[in-house]
Order: sequence, then C-alpha cells, then structure tokens
Amino acid sequence: MFAPQGPTFRELAVQALSSVERGYDLLAPTFDVTPFRTPESVLAPVSRALRTLGPFDSGLDLCCGTGAGMDVLRQVCRKRVTGVDISAGMLAVGRARAGTAAAAPRVEWVRADARALPFGPVFDLAVSFGAFGHFLPRERPGLFAQVHSALRPGGRFVFPIVAPARPGSPGYWTLLAFDAAMRVRNAVWRPRFVMYYRTFRLADVRAELARTGFDVRLHALPELGRRPDGSPRCRLVVATRAG
Repeated sequence: MFAPQGPTFRELAVQALSSVERGYDLLAPTFDVTPFRTPESVLAPVSRALRTLGPFDSGLDLCCGTGAGMDVLRQVCRKRVTGVDISAGMLAVGRARAGTAAAAPRVEWVRADARALPFGPVFDLAVSFGAFGHFLPRERPGLFAQVHSALRPGGRFVFPIVAPARPGSPGYWTLLAFDAAMRVRNAVWRPRFVMYYRTFRLADVRAELARTGFDVRLHALPELGRRPDGSPRCRLVVATRAG
C-alpha cells in the first residue's frame, strides 16, 4: 500500500496523534508517494470534463496539498491558478515541485483555512480533491458559503464524489472500521484529527450546495467504471454560482 520511500508506521502514528495541520506538515515530504494523494486515474477524467466546461481564466484549488489539483487547473485556466491549504509543509512541497515557470497561468500558493478564505469573488472555477473528510458535517454549509463568496457569478465549484461502498462489502467494513477508530481517537485524545470517509453523502451535499446558492448538476465519469447496478462509480459535481 505504501512505497518504500513513503512514511514509516511510526511516522504515520505520530501524524495520527497530531492536529490536522501538524499531521500534514509532518507527512508533506512523503505525501506524494502515499495512497492519500489523488491518483492520476481520477485527475485525468476530471481534467477532460473541465475542458468541456471551460475555458476559465482563474482557478482555485481548495485544500490543495502538494498540488495534484493544481496540475489540473493549469491545464484549464489561462491566467491565474491559486492553491489554498492550511498546512505550510504541504504548500512548501507544492511550491518546490511546481518550480517557477514564467508561462501562464500565474501560480500562487496561499496558506489559509478553507473555512475563512481571504478572497473576494475573483475565481471562475474552484476544485477540490479528497479533502472533504476533514470537515465535520456541521462545517460544510460554512465551507460552501466560503467557496460561493470566492467565485464570480457563473463560476463553478467542481469536485468528484465516489459512490458509497455497497453495505456488507469489504470496502464498506473497512471504511466503517476506520471512521469508528477515528471517532474513538478523537473522543480520548487532543488535538483532534478530523478525517472521516463516510460523512460526505451526495444527497446531503447537493441540498447544502443548493441552499448556499448553487445550481447543482451531476456528470458521470465513465472512465472510472460502473457499479453492479449500472450506476457510475464516480460522479463529477458541478455547482454553478447563480448570477
């Protein structure tokens, strides 16, 4: 599951007993060789879908980490790409990895809490990959409101969402056990490390986005396969800020 260059078990244990910010600072040097980085098999279909929705001038990667989503934005945005993350360590790795290319789009890395974005309505597109488990359900309306305020009228908030594991399947029990372990850890240890895999449910998310002022559409990502009932394994949520 982890490459030889990845974190050791001890390093993962120290990370898990830290805050989210400190944990990712510790993980940053080896993050790109862990399973936690969004794989190219997900990034590529999203990039192709975004090209059909664009073009875009400016893009925001919410909770950008070391920049997997920034690579997608650079393919579809013409002028400006901004990554936001709370972890200074992840941002430092992202900056070093991206280099200082002078060609458009201009790339910026900003340390900030996604729940308090330091921007006005300046972006045409916002994306996020694999970060929503770090926010409790009660925090999502505020998070979505922050994204809404950072988008221009007509701007889009786009992210992939994977269908839940079938009840009783190995994946279902694995995620259930992980979330249960995290709840026990957070009940007995401080600081908390919020990372839950089963709290970001599509029906709830669609309703919360709509209440925030987004028009929500779903796009299948057929490259990522289908479930036994024929439904997509992964959908792209496209939430458009009303004018």
